[in-house]
Amino acid sequence: MKRIFFLPIALTVLAVGVASYASGSGEIRWVPLKEGMERAKIEKKPMIVDFFFGKGCPRCEALQKGVYDDPVIAKKIMDDFVPIRVDLTRKLTPDEERLGNLYNFKNDCLLLFLDHNGEIIKDPSRKRLCFVDTVGPEWFVKYLDMIRQQQK
Repeated sequence: MKRIFFLPIALTVLAVGVASYASGSGEIRWVPLKEGMERAKIEKKPMIVDFFFGKGCPRCEALQKGVYDDPVIAKKIMDDFVPIRVDLTRKLTPDEERLGNLYNFKNDCLLLFLDHNGEIIKDPSRKRLCFVDTVGPEWFVKYLDMIRQQQK
Protein backbone atom coordinates (compact mmCIF):
# COMPACT_ATOMS: atom_id res chain seq x y z
CA MET A 1 0.00 0.00 0.00
CA LYS A 2 2.83 2.42 0.80
CA ARG A 3 4.33 1.96 -2.68
CA ILE A 4 1.12 3.10 -4.34
CA PHE A 5 1.06 6.23 -2.18
CA PHE A 6 4.67 7.16 -3.03
CA LEU A 7 4.36 6.54 -6.77
CA PRO A 8 2.26 9.69 -7.49
CA ILE A 9 4.66 11.78 -5.40
CA ALA A 10 7.68 10.36 -7.20
CA LEU A 11 6.08 10.98 -10.59
CA THR A 12 5.23 14.57 -9.61
CA VAL A 13 8.81 15.26 -8.48
CA LEU A 14 10.12 13.75 -11.71
CA ALA A 15 7.72 15.81 -13.85
CA VAL A 16 8.69 19.05 -12.07
CA GLY A 17 12.37 18.24 -12.53
CA VAL A 18 11.96 17.55 -16.24
CA ALA A 19 9.85 20.69 -16.73
CA SER A 20 12.36 22.95 -15.00
CA TYR A 21 15.24 21.37 -16.94
CA ALA A 22 13.44 21.87 -20.24
CA SER A 23 12.43 25.44 -19.44
CA GLY A 24 15.97 26.62 -18.76
CA SER A 25 16.44 26.05 -15.07
CA GLY A 26 19.70 27.93 -14.95
CA GLU A 27 21.93 25.09 -16.07
CA ILE A 28 24.03 25.44 -19.20
CA ARG A 29 23.84 22.44 -21.49
CA TRP A 30 27.08 22.62 -23.44
CA VAL A 31 27.33 20.99 -26.85
CA PRO A 32 30.35 19.93 -28.93
CA LEU A 33 31.67 22.29 -31.62
CA LYS A 34 30.26 20.50 -34.67
CA GLU A 35 26.76 20.19 -33.20
CA GLY A 36 26.84 23.77 -31.91
CA MET A 37 27.91 25.25 -35.25
CA GLU A 38 25.09 23.38 -36.99
CA ARG A 39 22.53 24.52 -34.39
CA ALA A 40 23.72 28.14 -34.58
CA LYS A 41 23.20 28.22 -38.36
CA ILE A 42 19.74 26.69 -38.12
CA GLU A 43 18.58 28.76 -35.13
CA LYS A 44 20.41 31.93 -36.28
CA LYS A 45 21.89 32.30 -32.79
CA PRO A 46 25.34 33.53 -31.81
CA MET A 47 27.70 31.08 -30.11
CA ILE A 48 29.78 31.11 -26.98
CA VAL A 49 32.74 28.80 -27.51
CA ASP A 50 34.77 27.99 -24.43
CA PHE A 51 38.03 26.07 -24.82
CA PHE A 52 37.93 24.68 -21.29
CA PHE A 53 40.24 22.61 -19.04
CA GLY A 54 37.94 22.47 -16.01
CA LYS A 55 38.92 21.49 -12.50
CA GLY A 56 42.39 22.64 -11.52
CA CYS A 57 42.50 25.53 -13.99
CA PRO A 58 42.07 28.87 -12.14
CA ARG A 59 40.58 30.57 -15.21
CA CYS A 60 38.08 27.77 -15.87
CA GLU A 61 37.08 27.45 -12.22
CA ALA A 62 36.55 31.23 -11.95
CA LEU A 63 34.35 31.27 -15.06
CA GLN A 64 32.39 28.23 -13.91
CA LYS A 65 31.78 29.52 -10.40
CA GLY A 66 31.42 33.24 -11.12
CA VAL A 67 29.63 33.15 -14.47
CA TYR A 68 28.31 29.81 -15.70
CA ASP A 69 26.86 28.69 -12.35
CA ASP A 70 24.88 31.93 -11.99
CA PRO A 71 21.28 30.92 -12.87
CA VAL A 72 20.45 34.32 -14.42
CA ILE A 73 23.50 34.25 -16.69
CA ALA A 74 22.98 30.58 -17.52
CA LYS A 75 19.38 31.29 -18.56
CA LYS A 76 20.51 34.17 -20.82
CA ILE A 77 23.07 31.88 -22.42
CA MET A 78 20.55 29.07 -22.96
CA ASP A 79 17.86 31.42 -24.29
CA ASP A 80 19.95 33.54 -26.65
CA PHE A 81 23.13 31.64 -27.52
CA VAL A 82 24.44 28.24 -28.48
CA PRO A 83 26.89 27.23 -25.74
CA ILE A 84 29.81 25.20 -27.06
CA ARG A 85 32.53 23.68 -24.92
CA VAL A 86 35.80 22.38 -26.30
CA ASP A 87 37.33 19.97 -23.80
CA LEU A 88 41.06 20.69 -23.63
CA THR A 89 41.72 17.57 -21.55
CA ARG A 90 41.30 15.38 -24.63
CA LYS A 91 42.66 15.36 -28.18
CA LEU A 92 41.00 18.09 -30.23
CA THR A 93 39.13 17.39 -33.44
CA PRO A 94 40.56 19.00 -36.59
CA ASP A 95 37.70 21.56 -36.52
CA GLU A 96 38.38 22.45 -32.87
CA GLU A 97 42.09 22.81 -33.56
CA ARG A 98 41.46 24.93 -36.66
CA LEU A 99 39.12 27.27 -34.77
CA GLY A 100 41.56 27.65 -31.87
CA ASN A 101 44.45 28.32 -34.25
CA LEU A 102 42.51 31.15 -35.90
CA TYR A 103 42.80 32.97 -32.57
CA ASN A 104 46.32 31.79 -31.63
CA PHE A 105 45.15 29.83 -28.59
CA LYS A 106 48.29 27.62 -28.28
CA ASN A 107 46.24 24.76 -26.75
CA ASP A 108 45.25 26.92 -23.81
CA CYS A 109 41.99 28.35 -22.51
CA LEU A 110 40.10 30.60 -24.86
CA LEU A 111 36.62 32.16 -24.85
CA LEU A 112 35.08 33.20 -28.16
CA PHE A 113 31.84 34.96 -29.04
CA LEU A 114 30.92 34.00 -32.62
CA ASP A 115 27.98 34.88 -34.83
CA HIS A 116 25.80 32.15 -36.31
CA ASN A 117 28.17 31.89 -39.30
CA GLY A 118 31.19 31.26 -37.09
CA GLU A 119 32.71 34.73 -37.44
CA ILE A 120 34.14 36.48 -34.38
CA ILE A 121 31.83 39.15 -32.97
CA LYS A 122 33.28 42.60 -32.37
CA ASP A 123 32.18 45.21 -29.88
CA PRO A 124 31.17 48.72 -31.07
CA SER A 125 34.82 49.84 -30.93
CA ARG A 126 35.65 46.96 -33.33
CA LYS A 127 37.51 44.99 -30.63
CA ARG A 128 37.21 41.22 -31.12
CA LEU A 129 35.37 39.35 -28.36
CA CYS A 130 38.10 36.81 -27.84
CA PHE A 131 39.49 36.21 -24.33
CA VAL A 132 42.31 34.05 -22.98
CA ASP A 133 41.69 35.15 -19.40
CA THR A 134 38.59 35.07 -17.24
CA VAL A 135 35.75 37.51 -17.75
CA GLY A 136 33.90 38.72 -14.66
CA PRO A 137 30.13 38.27 -14.40
CA GLU A 138 29.31 41.97 -14.92
CA TRP A 139 31.36 42.17 -18.11
CA PHE A 140 30.09 38.82 -19.31
CA VAL A 141 26.47 40.01 -18.99
CA LYS A 142 27.36 43.27 -20.79
CA TYR A 143 28.80 41.25 -23.67
CA LEU A 144 25.73 39.00 -23.80
CA ASP A 145 23.38 41.99 -23.84
CA MET A 146 25.46 43.88 -26.42
CA ILE A 147 25.59 40.85 -28.72
CA ARG A 148 21.82 40.29 -28.46
CA GLN A 149 21.25 43.98 -29.31
CA GLN A 150 23.55 43.68 -32.35
CA GLN A 151 21.76 40.55 -33.54
CA LYS A 152 18.32 42.22 -33.65
